[in-house]
Amino acid sequence: MTARRERRTKVWGFVNQKGGVGKTTLAVNHAAELARRGRRVLLIDGDSQGSALDWQAQRARMELAAIIAVVGFPRDTIHHEVEQHRGDYDDIVIDAPGRAESVARAVIVASDVVIIPVQPSPYDIWASGEVLALLEQSRVFRPELVAAWVINRRIVNTAIGRDIKSQLEGHGPRLLDATIAQRVIFSEAAARGLAVYEADPGSVADSEIQALTTELEAITNG
Repeated sequence: MTARRERRTKVWGFVNQKGGVGKTTLAVNHAAELARRGRRVLLIDGDSQGSALDWQAQRARMELAAIIAVVGFPRDTIHHEVEQHRGDYDDIVIDAPGRAESVARAVIVASDVVIIPVQPSPYDIWASGEVLALLEQSRVFRPELVAAWVINRRIVNTAIGRDIKSQLEGHGPRLLDATIAQRVIFSEAAARGLAVYEADPGSVADSEIQALTTELEAITNG
């Protein structure tokens, strides 16, 4: 009989030095979707603002059952903290801070996959140099690191959404086919301490998060 090979813990880091791109929303919902698929998931809040921890606290106030574990490590030793939790979880998702460069670098070093959310705005493209520089520095230690852009808060049926996609293709990391549109349900779900699939199961937003998670898993299993 062939021995069953254990699945190695995967670490997913949501990173961008530019604030307001929706890192926490994607990190929380990606983590929740992984848990929905039967995995043991740890979400690490690496931002001193503690938005992911606030989501967890709201969930507790609403007396909702925990679907993922959430802890806060807004420090530049986060890569060491991650190593201590490998083996306890199937997946570790990290929500990186915006401007704290040393913490963001530690998140990148800790990650197997770095997801870079970017809004469909030329300003986000112009501001991408910092995170690309951090990726290049980190590849000295993690040459196998996978990185990918994901277009977030896309305005449906607008030309700028299409334009930003053409600009990102060939601009360093791969560009994911999955995109996340600007939808009120994401904010409404967060306010209730819910993942979007709990707040509006079967919705377009739910499908977008499922597609994102499926594509991310495919690029690491391929």
